[in-house]
Amino acid sequence: MNVLVVGGSGFIGTHLSEELVERGHEVTVLSRDPSGEGLPAEVETYAGDVTDYDSIEGAFEGKDAVVFLVALEPMYKPKGGDEMHDRVHRGGTEHCVRAAEAHGVDRFLQMSALSADPEAATHYLRAKGRAEELVRDSDLEWVIFRPSIVFGEGGGFVKFTEKLKSWFAPGLPVYPLPGGGKLTRFQPILVDDFVPMMADAVEDDEHVGQIYEIGGPEVLTLREVTEAVYDAEGKSISIVPLPMAVANLGLSVLGTVGFPMGRDQFRSLRLDNTTDRNDVGAFGVSESEMTTFRSYLGLAG
Repeated sequence: MNVLVVGGSGFIGTHLSEELVERGHEVTVLSRDPSGEGLPAEVETYAGDVTDYDSIEGAFEGKDAVVFLVALEPMYKPKGGDEMHDRVHRGGTEHCVRAAEAHGVDRFLQMSALSADPEAATHYLRAKGRAEELVRDSDLEWVIFRPSIVFGEGGGFVKFTEKLKSWFAPGLPVYPLPGGGKLTRFQPILVDDFVPMMADAVEDDEHVGQIYEIGGPEVLTLREVTEAVYDAEGKSISIVPLPMAVANLGLSVLGTVGFPMGRDQFRSLRLDNTTDRNDVGAFGVSESEMTTFRSYLGLAG
């Protein structure tokens, strides 16, 4: 198959492109700057911006399948304001669906997010929900993935937990986390476990018309994730609870002076990032076979 991976020069895209090449597919990566390291030599590249239809339309010519991976980080305030989520996620999806239909593409895979909904609590999740509607209403054979946090080589999840300390308590011996880090739960999945499922959905007709919630083999709080990261580095850490009201006020003020998080990102700290059902079984995968976050970090248990 001839597959176009939109946003394919990023963390998940580079891993997926390698998986597709290994399976014998022709792969083209479309992104604003597709010249980054990490892509297999066999991959073709195409420069374009999903918010500009004319810049990307030609990349869809002759493609059998499209995988849309473009995403802004939900925990960081985007440049241009929170409305950029709608412009990139919904608007970018609209342009790609339009181009795919115009060029007779058969299959369209959309990477969405857990809890995506047009009426969700954050700009990120609302935009993801509206993007899903566009995909489902299209004339394409579609598959939608809603993964939890994806971690692994080249990913930013581990670094994010370390950055939180530099934001909330630079230079202090304690680590204040909103709600003590117990309010937000994740179901992290290793990228090497995740991308074969996406590749299967590119190839297999049985996945058409399905929405898959995908997570790893364990549910961890933000506190447990943070403790694991510091344990793996041989560092001790004292986590203390930061009252949510105080965190909200602080983020609201700091968000006006270049701080990387704002109110929308604070709202996401109140939301679980876990599956209602874990659909990995649809791809012949058992949770017991998957890599846990702690084992990835080299920790026992």
